[in-house]
Amino acid sequence: MDAKQKALKIAYLLQDKKAHEVLILELKDLTIITDYFVICSAFSTTQVRALSEYVEEMMDKEGFNLFGIEGFSYAHWILMDYGDVIVHIFLEETRRYYNLERLWLDAPRIQLEVISDKSSVIYK
Repeated sequence: MDAKQKALKIAYLLQDKKAHEVLILELKDLTIITDYFVICSAFSTTQVRALSEYVEEMMDKEGFNLFGIEGFSYAHWILMDYGDVIVHIFLEETRRYYNLERLWLDAPRIQLEVISDKSSVIYK
């Protein structure tokens, strides 16, 4: 699975658990840090934690190593490092404050939509 497919898989997992405003930023031509950011919001710290636990569990089942996780105890912004994909799960107001989308304005965006049967994802 390449980095884009991994980012799409994570984004779909987040959407499946009702994450808000899931977005993928393609950074591979802009930085050496990572190839993709997957960004989403949640409406409570409980939901932020639940989203990160779900992603970690499902990605682990598929054999993907989580290299690091930050922010779990405070749960206003959890960062999950999968190497070529970094996941940012924000509490809604924290996401607005840091506004990573504005900081990475040059990055191409992949916005997701779930098709009605939830078995596939389309992206722009």
